[in-house]
Amino acid sequence: MKRFSNLHSNLLYNLQYHKLELQRDIERNPNTAFQHINQISNFVGARANVSIQLHFPNSSKIIDVDSYGTENIGIVLNKFKKTFPIQRDIIKKAAKEMLGDVTTQDAYMYEGKEGLKIIMKDGRIEILPGSVHIWCKVSEDISRFMDWLMDTIYFQEMSS
Repeated sequence: MKRFSNLHSNLLYNLQYHKLELQRDIERNPNTAFQHINQISNFVGARANVSIQLHFPNSSKIIDVDSYGTENIGIVLNKFKKTFPIQRDIIKKAAKEMLGDVTTQDAYMYEGKEGLKIIMKDGRIEILPGSVHIWCKVSEDISRFMDWLMDTIYFQEMSS
């Protein structure tokens, strides 16, 4: 199933649908635009029973309405989950197979929690048992990897 691809397409559709409003918001007040972006993200996420957050690590990027939803996306599925349902090495192997030349490393390993970072030449993906944060442009390869993550980690209880 293409859970991420469907969610991402829905997010992009809704952002595009509201593009003119968002452009007007930017001209008036970037904070208003940010609130509107969050409303749209919350709407899309709520329909899929997840929380979607669009991040702007470079605050000047908020004026680039066309980039909304194409990069720097956080998806929270269960903020209380501490461990993966599969071994981290399986995730690392899948990342290398699907994303190519990447570096994988354990991250956020404290208080019984686990996580991974997938480092690419143009960004990174931070994978936690209950959330994933995409700090790069979403490409076809990243969408395919995210679909695999959704089915294998985040929604695996539902498919078994």
